[in-house]
Parts: sequence; C-alpha cells; structure tokens
Amino acid sequence: MITLYGIPNCDTVKKARTWLADRQQDFTFHDFKKQGLDAATVQDWLAHVDWEVLVNKKGTTWRGLPDERKAAVVDAASASALMLEFPSVIKRPVLRTPDSCQVGFKPEQYQQIFNL
Repeated sequence: MITLYGIPNCDTVKKARTWLADRQQDFTFHDFKKQGLDAATVQDWLAHVDWEVLVNKKGTTWRGLPDERKAAVVDAASASALMLEFPSVIKRPVLRTPDSCQVGFKPEQYQQIFNL
C-alpha cells in the first residue's frame, strides 16, 4: 500500500500526485488537514526520516510560530508534538511505501523509488 500525505492545494503535492497518476501507480492520498494525523503515523515517519527533514522551517507556518515555540523544537518528540498540532508545518508531500518513507518530490527520486 502506497500513501501520499499532504494537502491538495500544495503545488509540490499536485506534482507528485500527477506524476504517480501519469505512471498508473496505485496510491491513496491522505489530506492531513481534512483527515487529520495521528501520533502513530508521525512516529512511523520519524522511524524512517529525521525530524529536521519533516519539519519545514522555510514555510509560512514555521515562520509564523512564536520564537519560543520554535526554540522548543529540539528533538523528535517535540517535533512530533508540533506536527500533530500544526500539520501544515510538515514538509510535503510525505510518500509512504511498504519499504520507505520519502519527503518532498523530485521526479528522479520517484523514478528510483518505483524503479521506472
């Protein structure tokens, strides 16, 4: 089972969804703003990807946080709490395959993942 996590209006997520659909890759899209996120999902990602990759420090959500809140994000546990509270702080998309977890989208990266 392949799941692509993100929000539908994100340009990078749109590119990833189009790439997968154009190559007839069977996947489920999980809109984490509408469908939410649970701690188990975030923990699963963190088992495969460093929290500093998952937290998008260049995005508007991160930049809008108070400085003391940003300073409190120092490890996987504090990053997990932040991602659960503010899912839009997550770098998108997150692609979960049976074998891996990838963050972001680059066509060449996806070609490698799907052996195309």
